[in-house]
Amino acid sequence: MSTTIKEEALTASGAPDLPSGFSNTFTSQFVDTGDVRLHAVIGGDGPPLLLVHGWPETWYAWRFIMPALAKDYTVIAVDQRGAGLSDKPDTGYDTGQGAADLIGLMDALGHDTFAIVGHDTGFAISYAVAADYPDRVVRAALAEIPGPPGSTPPPPLFLPAPLNNRLWHLGFNRVEKLPEQIIVGNEAPFFGYEFEIQGGNVSESAVSYYVDVVSRPGVLTGSLGWYRAFDETIAQNEKRKATPLAIPVLAIGGERSYGSHVAEAMEALASDVTAVVVPGVGHWVAEEAPEALLDALTGFLAPYLASRVGASV
Repeated sequence: MSTTIKEEALTASGAPDLPSGFSNTFTSQFVDTGDVRLHAVIGGDGPPLLLVHGWPETWYAWRFIMPALAKDYTVIAVDQRGAGLSDKPDTGYDTGQGAADLIGLMDALGHDTFAIVGHDTGFAISYAVAADYPDRVVRAALAEIPGPPGSTPPPPLFLPAPLNNRLWHLGFNRVEKLPEQIIVGNEAPFFGYEFEIQGGNVSESAVSYYVDVVSRPGVLTGSLGWYRAFDETIAQNEKRKATPLAIPVLAIGGERSYGSHVAEAMEALASDVTAVVVPGVGHWVAEEAPEALLDALTGFLAPYLASRVGASV
């Protein structure tokens, strides 16, 4: 797999196969949080809405729903620490630091309070933002993991083959150094398998794009940092779960993936949980079923929009 993809292809103006007119609404910005420099794609007008992608994606995962959301919200789709064009330091991949990164981003952009949407690893980070900074997040939509790490019992070492095929990467990605030695030069089959086994229905061109991105120098190791910080994150979540989230939470599962387990996990961690199971899709809900996800988010975020629009009149 080529590693020659240019930096421009990771931005709002240069990424491939974007919705028509995308670059008329959205621009890439590099924001210094005080600890790291984060890349975010920002556009629209209205109350701030922060979108946090999962592994092994970037802001690009949200491209299909961003234009519609930007009609009502200031949409901020960020590359996590370690991903895309954001900084890739050696440390700081626990969700506590990930949450601090995003608070630094929103501070720099001038947003005191905001709504947040997180998928996969972005789910875990978004939960940490809401738990660690309860005065900053007004609503949280969390998609497609069965709760933050440590909030539910870990899976057993020996799983039935179908589950093992989907979850094996959790342990593998935590190993130091060896994954890079195995994956480099084999990015296409490795990540192609991950996209397929977690539900598929992501276009071949999008998977190829993500493979190209993760093949850039430093991106692979950065993308594994979240997994290698599991011990710190689990210890943090042990403390977080003592205080349930008081804000409304939308728990989103793909029918062919985690389904209702997402809401079941969050009901122990939040006092106001709405469950949505997206029919017929796997893990990659924003890419597999953007219209259904947009419908769910529109309804869930409507009170937030109404309160902010009313306050500005």
